[in-house]
Amino acid sequence: MKDTLLYLVTALVDNPKDVEVTESNENDRVLLSLSVNPADMGKIIGKSGRIIKALRDLMKVLAAKRNQYVDIVLSEEAK
Repeated sequence: MKDTLLYLVTALVDNPKDVEVTESNENDRVLLSLSVNPADMGKIIGKSGRIIKALRDLMKVLAAKRNQYVDIVLSEEAK
């Protein structure tokens, strides 16, 4: 799932080299931490949060097929 999220996000941003996704697993839960360039944060969040909600929904569908739960967390670290 990490690779899928990385593929989707790099297509959306202006600085794809700054995109980092880290994955941590606990039982049937997957936590994906997404870090992007601060200039691209608005593109990932989208108007009224629509883009990040769509990414979360898509990843939840993929996780449900694997009988897992997934959550995406945006980290706002400056690069």
